[in-house]
Amino acid sequence: MATPPIRRLPHSLLALALLALGACAQSPQRAAAPKVLNSSLGTFASAPPAETPANVSPPPKSPTADVADVVASANDPMPPPAAVLTGMSSDTQASVSPQAPPPPGPTQVAGLDPAQYADLFDRMRAGFRLEEGSDRHAVDLELHWYVSNPEYLQRAFGRADLSLYHIVTELERRGMPLELALLPVVESAFEPYAYSRARASGLWQFIPGTGSKYGLKQDWWYDGRRDIVESTRAALDYLQALHDEFNGDWLLAIAAYNCGEALVERAVEMNRTAGRPVDFWDLWLPRETRAYVPKLLAMRRLVLDPESYGLAFSPIPNQPYFARVPTQGQVNLRIAAEIAGVSPEELYELNPAFHRWATDPAGPHFVLLPVNAADTFAENITQLSADQRLGVAHYSVRRGDSLATVALKFHTSVNVLRELNDMPVGTIAVGDDLRVPGAMTDLPAKVILAAARVDGHGRGRVPRAHVQVVRRGDSLWTIARRTGVNVNTLALMNGLQPGDELRAGQRIKLSTDTGGRVHRRHIEYTVRDGDTPSLIARLFQCSVPQLLAWNGLSSHSHLHAGQKLRIHLTSHHG
Repeated sequence: MATPPIRRLPHSLLALALLALGACAQSPQRAAAPKVLNSSLGTFASAPPAETPANVSPPPKSPTADVADVVASANDPMPPPAAVLTGMSSDTQASVSPQAPPPPGPTQVAGLDPAQYADLFDRMRAGFRLEEGSDRHAVDLELHWYVSNPEYLQRAFGRADLSLYHIVTELERRGMPLELALLPVVESAFEPYAYSRARASGLWQFIPGTGSKYGLKQDWWYDGRRDIVESTRAALDYLQALHDEFNGDWLLAIAAYNCGEALVERAVEMNRTAGRPVDFWDLWLPRETRAYVPKLLAMRRLVLDPESYGLAFSPIPNQPYFARVPTQGQVNLRIAAEIAGVSPEELYELNPAFHRWATDPAGPHFVLLPVNAADTFAENITQLSADQRLGVAHYSVRRGDSLATVALKFHTSVNVLRELNDMPVGTIAVGDDLRVPGAMTDLPAKVILAAARVDGHGRGRVPRAHVQVVRRGDSLWTIARRTGVNVNTLALMNGLQPGDELRAGQRIKLSTDTGGRVHRRHIEYTVRDGDTPSLIARLFQCSVPQLLAWNGLSSHSHLHAGQKLRIHLTSHHG
């Protein structure tokens, strides 16, 4: 049979090129000399602008015992169940499942130190240790899906540029198989803002409970499940624990990462009792888990030798993309980007765990920056006072002011004012000096959506009481914190101001008869390379017809990079 034509997968940060065929030492490029940056904060050194990483739309999925129902990604199209692909032609099957296993991946040179590989893909191939799965029909089916959907691979590996070097380095440090660096392709397509209906989030798709178990902080400012460094640490901790629990069987560990160790333990025990084999391929497991491991093994085969399947990956330089830099405390992310010489969009893409205008006041006090901007930021941040780092102004409280009216005046929220002024409870008085955000900026659409999940429905579907009886010493603020209702929404539903005093025994409504006030917000989304109406609709949890109607488009309209789309976000409060 004729060799299929090679389809090349362009990279977000690299020009299209042939897969590197020789391994050679490559030193990281030296950053250009800093230039002077004049800003509203003064004169600072500035790094040369780094290339902006590709932001190819979409979110969603989920690991752990807590994940009863593993939900497919709600953004990038994940491979369909195996049964959907059984009708492929014999020609296609032959191209995906050669009679003989594909040859070893190119450029695997014995004795090379990891740092000596020029291409990160070659470094990964040299550390592959899992079984190939070439004799497994389930793996062939998943491989067929990947080969038939190169645009999915393009989006995934375009985003992988930012984090893949760090993941590979951590796996090597721990002595773990480097195929595990490909799990985020299956979990999230390397989209750090991926979010599932099961509330799983981030590259590694942790649900809240498992994230907390493995030390991932989640609060109003920050969600460690989206932190590239912290979520990778937690995912590898979890995978190693599963590997140890299942006596060194990596396929069982990977299956348990998807459906939870309890289900895998039960399946193993059932087979052992019945005298059947207890390896992954012989266990009864949920349908998605039976496809999950083959997806990873299919990705392994494809990365090992893409040219056998008519594809070629552009090389990823075997060098770090980012550095972790101390912030000296809380910092406004727009100001952080300015003094580093990068765009706010790039800063948020590297630091997706922060879903507000500033870093978490309680830490972590680090940001990730492109390597060539790290020294510039580290030098400039030391020259700023705490107020300059936050970009705050000062406001003297006047008669008739409340926290709610001041928040409205400065385009912020009562929560932010309380955080900035270290006042979890209480009211303001005439003459008080309030710190208010003076350097707010519009947040990227993905960040707005991440914040909305925290403020809105992200607290789950557990029913709660519709009325709260006020206790002695209660305020609307303490009731809001106790019940999880936004304090402004609480005040509005009860005809009060957030700072009004309450009396013991007073009844406070926690929701309206319709389930709370509906809040609608309009944002503008800039189309990225690879975006489609269905991917954007999944990102913002709306339907394709809605998206088209909002923007006066038809089903035949074509999107282009840079095009502005109007998005209507709706959330229910209370």
